[in-house]
Amino acid sequence: MNPDHTMFSVSINPLANHGELSVLFSGEGKPLPLHQTGPAVHDYYLIHTVFAGEGVFTIRGKAYRCSPGDTFVIFPGELFSYVADAERPWHYAWVAFVGRSVGTTLAVLGITPENAVVTGAGRSPRDVRHLYRRLRTSFQQSGYPVLEDMEAGGWLRLLLGKLGQANRQRLMEKPAAESEIERQIGRAIRYLELQYTQPVSIEALAQSLGYHRTYLCKMFKQSTGLAPMQYLFNIRMERAKQLLGTSMTIDQVASSVGFNDALYFSKQFRKWSGMAPSAYRRSGR
Repeated sequence: MNPDHTMFSVSINPLANHGELSVLFSGEGKPLPLHQTGPAVHDYYLIHTVFAGEGVFTIRGKAYRCSPGDTFVIFPGELFSYVADAERPWHYAWVAFVGRSVGTTLAVLGITPENAVVTGAGRSPRDVRHLYRRLRTSFQQSGYPVLEDMEAGGWLRLLLGKLGQANRQRLMEKPAAESEIERQIGRAIRYLELQYTQPVSIEALAQSLGYHRTYLCKMFKQSTGLAPMQYLFNIRMERAKQLLGTSMTIDQVASSVGFNDALYFSKQFRKWSGMAPSAYRRSGR
C-alpha cells in the first residue's frame, strides 16, 4: 500500500515496446487530502480519470479544478502538478503510455497542452472503469508479454475513443480546416494507397464517397494534378521500383503491384520509366 493513499494498485507492462502506441503502466488510487504530485516533468503521456472527489491539475500555468467524470492529460516534457482536495480528495485511475503517433492522435481528438482536460469522459463510470480495469488485468504475468502488450493497447485505444467522444463539442467548435470534398479526396487518396494491389474501380470508389465519377475525377485532378487512375498508376510504378531492388521475380513484382499479366506490367513500366523492369534492376537505381 502506498502510504499517501487509502487505496493504491498499479500494473506494469512487462514488455518494453516503443512502437505506434504502447501502455507502460496503469493503476487506480485514492490519495489522502492535499496529496500533491509535482511540479515535475514526465517523459511519457499520463492520463487520469476522476471517479469521485475533487482536485486541481495544473499545466502551462493554468489550473483546472477536476471533479467526477473529468480526465486530465499530462504530456511529456510539460511541467505539471496535481493536488487532491482538502475535504473531498479524489479517487481516480490512470494509464501511462508512449508511441510515435500519440501526439498526433491526441491533437486530432482536440487534446493538447492548452486543452488538457476532457470533461464527461467518465460520466458513464461503469464503462470507463471497466476499460481501466481491463488495462490493469492485461498484465497478468502470463508468460506471454507480447500478447499482454497487444491486449492493453486495444483497451487503451477504446479509452482514447471515449475521450474523443466526450470531446466532440470542442472539435465541432474548431473552424473547419478543409472542405468536405477535400476530406473526401483525402479518403480517395488513402484508398488508392492501400488498395493498389487490387483491381480498383473509380466508379465504385466515387459511389462509396457519394459523388458522380465525373465530378470526383475533376476534383481529384484539381487537388492532385492527376486523374485518379493516373495517381493509382504512379503508386503502382513507384512500388514496383522498390520491389525491383529485391530478389523477387518480375512476375512476383507485377502481381504485388496489381498486375495479373507480367508482360503487360513490363510494357507499362517501360513506358513509365523508359526502361524494362529487368534493365532497371540491372541499373541498380
